[in-house]
Amino acid sequence: MDRIDLFRVFARVVECSSFTRAAATLGMPRSSVSAAVIELEDRVGARLLHRTTRHVSPTQDGAAFYDRCLRLIADVEETETLFRQAGSAPSGRLKVDVPSRIGRLIIAPALPDFLERYSQIEVDIGATDRAVNLIEDSVDCVLRVGPLADSGLIARSIGQLHLINVASPAYLERHGTPAVPDDLKDHLAVNYASPSSGRIDDWEWLENGILRSLPMRGRVTANSAEACIACCLAGLGLIQIPAYDVRSHLEAGELVEVLPGFRAEPMAMTILYPTRQHLSRRLHVFADWLEGLLRDAVR
Repeated sequence: MDRIDLFRVFARVVECSSFTRAAATLGMPRSSVSAAVIELEDRVGARLLHRTTRHVSPTQDGAAFYDRCLRLIADVEETETLFRQAGSAPSGRLKVDVPSRIGRLIIAPALPDFLERYSQIEVDIGATDRAVNLIEDSVDCVLRVGPLADSGLIARSIGQLHLINVASPAYLERHGTPAVPDDLKDHLAVNYASPSSGRIDDWEWLENGILRSLPMRGRVTANSAEACIACCLAGLGLIQIPAYDVRSHLEAGELVEVLPGFRAEPMAMTILYPTRQHLSRRLHVFADWLEGLLRDAVR
């Protein structure tokens, strides 16, 4: 292997924390990956990885070398495409992952416009609400809503998702309509539990610029937006939900907004990339298109 390929192999092993997983994502035999790292360690004269039977992690030297490798790889890739990009249309396959309901309700219906505009790009969409490892799953970018963990990925903010409070007419007929947050103590919510942690979210609202919260009583707990909406439609309680998620139900009169002056804080929408500097043209144009699409769709 030439030197830059050795850097790429080493970086992938660090990102996957495994020779086996790195080999799978690179389409190489595990023995070749291991040999490449050994060759690189011999070249630089330092041990770059701690190896155990279950886990691989960078040494102190390896962590510093990894950061330098990423910069060098990005520079080489950008240099290789410097002149080729100028006169060519973006092309190739993109693998992206988005939240399930945004994928189904917003992105999929709009994709024909993107594919017509960029006829040489193909798109693989994963529509899930689980955490995705961009390197191990060979994903080019993910769209995430809400606070981000410190993942080391590159984040691009693309706007905010506005939340509203809704209930069904049947629920309001039985329990009355809350007018101020103090009324919530007499109401039920369809509580939302995080699918990853199981933690139940408190009811939240902004009041005079201050974020306030309240644990709500509820007889039903759900771990997906789909289930929360279905339970709300069935009259089981109030929910806080992105406005785009229930727009059709509001227009049909199946749900009603309540406490419009006491909405929760908007949630940040972010695109995450695995690389520090270089973005392919197909990824760049897709991210720009997605940002414009979401800004219009979730207002």
